Amino acid sequence: MKDVNIYVDAMEDLNICVNRMEDVKVTNKKEKRTPKVKAPNTTGGGSGSGVGKKEVKKETGLGLSNKKDENFGDWYSEVVVSGEMIEYYDISGCYIIRPWSMAIWEIMQKFFDAEIKKMKIENCYFPLFVSSTVLQKEKDHIEGFAPEVAWVTKSGDTELEVPIAIRPTSETAMYPYFRKWIRGHRDLPLRLNQWCNVVRWEFSNPTPFIRSREFLWQEGHTAFATKDEADKEVLEVLELYRRIYEEFLAIPVVKGKKSENEKFAGGLYTTSVEAFVPNTGRGVQGATSHCLGQNFAKMFEINFENEKGEKGMVWQNSWAYSTRTIGVMVMVHGDDKGLVLPPKVASVQVIVIPVPYKDADIQAIWDACSETAEELNKAGFRAETDLRDNYSPGWKYSHWELKGVPLRIEIGPKDMAKNQVRVVRRDNGAKEDISRITLVDKIKDVLDNVQQSLFDAAKQKRDACVVVAKTWEEFTKALNEKRMILAPWCNEEEVERDVKARTKGDMGACKTLCTPFDQPELPEGTLCFASGKPAKKWTYWGRSY
Repeated sequence: MKDVNIYVDAMEDLNICVNRMEDVKVTNKKEKRTPKVKAPNTTGGGSGSGVGKKEVKKETGLGLSNKKDENFGDWYSEVVVSGEMIEYYDISGCYIIRPWSMAIWEIMQKFFDAEIKKMKIENCYFPLFVSSTVLQKEKDHIEGFAPEVAWVTKSGDTELEVPIAIRPTSETAMYPYFRKWIRGHRDLPLRLNQWCNVVRWEFSNPTPFIRSREFLWQEGHTAFATKDEADKEVLEVLELYRRIYEEFLAIPVVKGKKSENEKFAGGLYTTSVEAFVPNTGRGVQGATSHCLGQNFAKMFEINFENEKGEKGMVWQNSWAYSTRTIGVMVMVHGDDKGLVLPPKVASVQVIVIPVPYKDADIQAIWDACSETAEELNKAGFRAETDLRDNYSPGWKYSHWELKGVPLRIEIGPKDMAKNQVRVVRRDNGAKEDISRITLVDKIKDVLDNVQQSLFDAAKQKRDACVVVAKTWEEFTKALNEKRMILAPWCNEEEVERDVKARTKGDMGACKTLCTPFDQPELPEGTLCFASGKPAKKWTYWGRSY
């Protein structure tokens, strides 16, 4: 019932936001450069076409009613809807992924799919449904997921004799067939991946992309003859996840190992890439790569015969990243104007907007916009024109800023006379006039700079939030200041549970995020910040999503 109330409140807030926006008139200093004129009778690509004698709609105001630094939760909910990333669905915790965000997912998917195929990993698809007998076979695994499992109990009006689970993950669905397919060493390694959806039902405070009842992901499942092979793959896949975050989404992450309390249920060990959202002071588990060891092989009797005719159990891995990546990108880069998309994942990298003046050759301006977009697309960029004649240029500026398009190109009479275009960056608002002769090369340089600048700014903000705490007093102070804390730890599970219990409050308890692979020097005699026992490692701690 609490989830339903949260959803209803969110929808009411959204309606209020829309009503407010209807009453707000766009005010933009750029309007001095953008008088309204009648468009020529022409057509254009991208978001619309300019057609003569078209009825001009009343312009509604654009812009967000919430500020990122003042009300982060409401800002986030507003920006993902207004930026056309998602739409709320009539089932709490479920969201419609709109084309603007689906395109981002597909760009990451294209990269990752190509990389794992280089590793000889093949795609497959397993059914959504899992039998209760199979799901409950691995005790630790099912206990870890039990509260989140959704069950099908009826077919029409008929009660099912045996309930069927909807997959929260696919280990137990896939591994009975690993047993069937693996007989000898020549059947190894078996390396499969599937792109699919999963359902995890039990939670409170749903958040688009970050915490939803159904989400898209890829999940890899592999089996090897030796642990060394499994260990190697864990780190290779983890590096691909780092690249997705840092090279595509422009988000800095920490690669490390999860604690025993936080590792994947039923696995041997878990590695992860951890992001951090400075505005909320919360970490985000960005993606995970698990070594399952031989636990599942034992449960499902996945054995093989080696070259010497000896029987052995396989070593297994599983690894996944999800549409959560998109939510982290919005949280880290977005601002009070809306989304800020890194060029590498933006479905539209450049939007070309005509800026006609009265008595100018309007047709020539429209043609120049279309030609510019076509030239950029031929050069490999993702460019569109906005030739809609029922909105002013100033309104279009705000619209595409809200949607986070990395670059805007403006073409007006003065630009035509000088054979140039004006380029405006979304990340910092910088403007530059560029000759059309060198446009392609310059646009590449600018987009590369935007991508790097977003990463550098995000890393600077993240690093400013990292605090080293060596005592409990330093630790709690940093936690209250919403920091990501690096602290010396004795690596004892009971101590971690005690820290979680002692920090539990309205904002949620603190826990380990990961132990970074890149370990700072740990001087001899360093004590654990929480227990006072000899410290064994440096570990990141914080609240998390």
